Amino acid sequence: MKLTIGNKNYSSWSLRSWLLLKEAGIEFEEHRILLNTASSAADLAALSPASRVPALLLDDQLIWDTQAIAETVAERWPEKKLWPSDPVVRAHARSVCAEMHSGFLALRELMPMNCRAMGRKVALPDDLTADIDRIFEIWTDCQQRYSSKGGWLFGEFSIADAMFAPVVLRFRTYGINLPESASAYPARLLESEAMQRWLAESESETEVIENDEKG
Repeated sequence: MKLTIGNKNYSSWSLRSWLLLKEAGIEFEEHRILLNTASSAADLAALSPASRVPALLLDDQLIWDTQAIAETVAERWPEKKLWPSDPVVRAHARSVCAEMHSGFLALRELMPMNCRAMGRKVALPDDLTADIDRIFEIWTDCQQRYSSKGGWLFGEFSIADAMFAPVVLRFRTYGINLPESASAYPARLLESEAMQRWLAESESETEVIENDEKG
């Protein structure tokens, strides 16, 4: 099994798939395509029909798009329990994952992921503030309902944590103050050995994507 990702410092979607596999303890070969280089477009086009990372090659089947990768992995390794077992809680987890997958456009545009950077500041227009407040609402709700079971969004680690991991790093980079009601989850995520490894490896990268160096 091979997972192709982009730059660890910048590629939020790559982090989601990588973290999911690492936290689940599933072995895989890692391959990296550097983004925003002269060869990036050709390399990505050769990788998948979507010309994007991440992409997972599993038993000669290529799966692209982070959510499709997550669903495929959850089906293939049901013993890893990557969705909550309770159907009501599972529906909740799927809902917030879908919201993360399709929404928060201002957050993506105005606060690009940049693991190496700290203390960056950006303006907070209404649409970005609304995205941030909605994320706080999700984390607070999950913390109140499930955190006593393990500290992750839905108690034990799940696909939802992989989906929201880049947001934790964005808030860290841009110094977003967390309300107490939503502060436990980011701390739990950053304690993860896999997350610490991703951060260490992102810091060792030397490539710079200027468009993602805002603030």
